[in-house]
Amino acid sequence: MTGELGQIAVCFALALSLVMSGAGLWGARADQAASRSIANGAAMGMLVFTALAFGVLTYAFIVSDFSVALVSSHSHTTKPLIYKISGVWGNHEGSMLLWVLVLAIYAALVAALQRGGDRLTSAALGVQGLMAAAFFLFLLFTSNPFARLDPMPFEGNGLTPLLQDIGLALHPPMLYAGYVGLSASFSYAAAALMVGEEGWVRAARPFMLMAWIALTAGIALGSWWAYYELGWGGFWFWDPVENASLMPWLIATALLHSALATERSGAFRTWTLLLAIGGFSMSLIGTFLVRSGLTSSVHAFASDPTRGFFIMVLIALAIGGALALFAWRAPTLKGGAAFEPVSRETTLLLNNVFLIASCACVFVGTLYPLVLEAFNGTKISVGPPYYMLTFSPIFFALLLLVPLGPKLGWKRGDLKAAWRSLYPALGLAAVAAIAVLALITPRGLTAALAFAVAGWLIGASILDVRSRKGARASAFAAALAHAGLGVTLLGVTGATAWRSEALTVMAPGEIITVGPYRLRFDGVTEVKGPNYVADQARIALMDGDRVKTMLRPEQRFYTAEGQSVADTAIRTTGLRDLYLALGDNRGNGRYAIRVYVSPLAPLIWLGALVMALGGMLSLWGRVRVGARASASETVAAE
Repeated sequence: MTGELGQIAVCFALALSLVMSGAGLWGARADQAASRSIANGAAMGMLVFTALAFGVLTYAFIVSDFSVALVSSHSHTTKPLIYKISGVWGNHEGSMLLWVLVLAIYAALVAALQRGGDRLTSAALGVQGLMAAAFFLFLLFTSNPFARLDPMPFEGNGLTPLLQDIGLALHPPMLYAGYVGLSASFSYAAAALMVGEEGWVRAARPFMLMAWIALTAGIALGSWWAYYELGWGGFWFWDPVENASLMPWLIATALLHSALATERSGAFRTWTLLLAIGGFSMSLIGTFLVRSGLTSSVHAFASDPTRGFFIMVLIALAIGGALALFAWRAPTLKGGAAFEPVSRETTLLLNNVFLIASCACVFVGTLYPLVLEAFNGTKISVGPPYYMLTFSPIFFALLLLVPLGPKLGWKRGDLKAAWRSLYPALGLAAVAAIAVLALITPRGLTAALAFAVAGWLIGASILDVRSRKGARASAFAAALAHAGLGVTLLGVTGATAWRSEALTVMAPGEIITVGPYRLRFDGVTEVKGPNYVADQARIALMDGDRVKTMLRPEQRFYTAEGQSVADTAIRTTGLRDLYLALGDNRGNGRYAIRVYVSPLAPLIWLGALVMALGGMLSLWGRVRVGARASASETVAAE
């Protein structure tokens, strides 16, 4: 009954999503409290039944119920429990069920928080209901996770070994929380266009923050996984599926800044609406890339063109419908507030232009090869050189601008005073550039420039924090996020400009020197894991003639899946990584060994953590302000 129970739960959730959309949209149009109440109840019910369906599928994976085709295809009795659970979303059908679960959670939050007024909330729930219904139909007709398999096999096929990793267990749920979180901003923007409520930005901003935090953490987790799991020593490859997560992040970042200006001074009302539509549109396009079969990637899920066509139709309806609504309502929209050329609004406007231009570069680089192949069959690869020539200059210009905004006033600012307040940050930037050129080899102007920009960002953030002494914690949010960006830039620069590497074949007893490290290869032994066998190398890190520590990279063979993957060994000081990967057997006890020394690599993910912490502080401030406002309204009513 496992499959049938899950299927029935999805059907009930679909029915409730339709009720939510109808009642929500009617309640907003007719301003009827009863309809709004029905929409709120339907949102909660949809969450209950979606969670039930997801729980049923998870249970089927845990108990290895191979009568469910999805479990048979993506699980095995010997798999550790954590990877049985992560196997639920380590495939197309299960990941789409996770997608609609996250969508149901956001819809329930919209209903529970009731931000922005009754009509606005009701309309937002109506839009969320329409999106949920579309994805439930997608599940039932093209991607049924509860399809039965008869006769039931005795054993499953297992999960792709690359996905049997804690990083990939956490990465998809976090990304989905970001992707789908942008649906709430999209719904509020569409609702505002329908009912004309001006308070939609304040209502939607916590959801914007949730989505941005989750996207930041999800991208960082994916980068970390690629770094230590794939055995190539890199953290970003400009893979189309990686780009599919970067594009919504860039638009979400622009949306946050634009919404801040709209909320504080009334500027950029149109910008903010369009960015809310664009952010979720990029999420849908990313979903299409991952599931249409157009891209080949270790991250991609599906290759069924039927599914890709369904998502393409959904994208056309969602984006086209939202833009048509915008075009229809545009003449009635209230214009943004005026501001002087020297003001915080101007810096935020330039910030948005640079972020959108950066996203456009990634969009073209990602889709151009696919379009070219579709038209004339020509296959090309767009890799790092393209992005270095297009994306990097625009993003560097953005980073130069970032510290100036917080020093300028709303509507009118004092540029000279702002520059004077940033002199210490300029000094730190100069010192960082000079130190790189004077002390670090190989010397490079690009690395020096990157360190100068990082010093500029971090120094300005420190100054911003100092100027806000005694303020609430949430006031430090932007400073933390900007500082985190600077820390990540330091890590990216160190790991790319000064990385040492060696690819060699070593026999037992041989010693190799890479960067400041001396390594001795002591041979390979066979070890057994819960569902794999592995060749495990023993590589001694030497301090003179003394063994400082032993590193053990592996080459694992997963018997159920019949696939081999590398399991790297990484020793970090916090400022530098020693990275080892075991290659193929060359005979006579000799093995190929990859060694990388990556200075400052850990700062890449430390910076992302600091950025996410900044977002959390801002969200916490929003939650506290909202709670106080609700308490005040309750007291006033009594």
